[in-house]
Amino acid sequence: MTIDSAGTGDWHVGRPPDPRAQETAMRHGLDISSYRARQVTEADFHKFGHVFALDQQNLKDLRRIEPSRHIAEVRLLMDLVPGRKGTAVIDPYYGDEDDFEQAWADVDAAAQALVKRYLR
Repeated sequence: MTIDSAGTGDWHVGRPPDPRAQETAMRHGLDISSYRARQVTEADFHKFGHVFALDQQNLKDLRRIEPSRHIAEVRLLMDLVPGRKGTAVIDPYYGDEDDFEQAWADVDAAAQALVKRYLR
């Protein structure tokens, strides 16, 4: 299984994750300092079985660029988490450390739900 991350905009392409995101990940035992941002491409909809958006605006942006034929299921990430359908992962960018922790918790809950779903 291959998992990747990409944004719908191009403003961070080639740059490392926000230092606060790096600190949060490190607190959870993951070093993401070597990661670099990239932009979603049409090829992603053919390469991956799932393309998840973190919020409604990103979902709209993905729908705008998705090719007419593709294999990916496109949906909100939090739809995977019971009781969170239709909700967004918090955007911590203008927030503080607690917001980055909440974003981590949201994505972690969705990742656990995804693993549980496909290990059945």
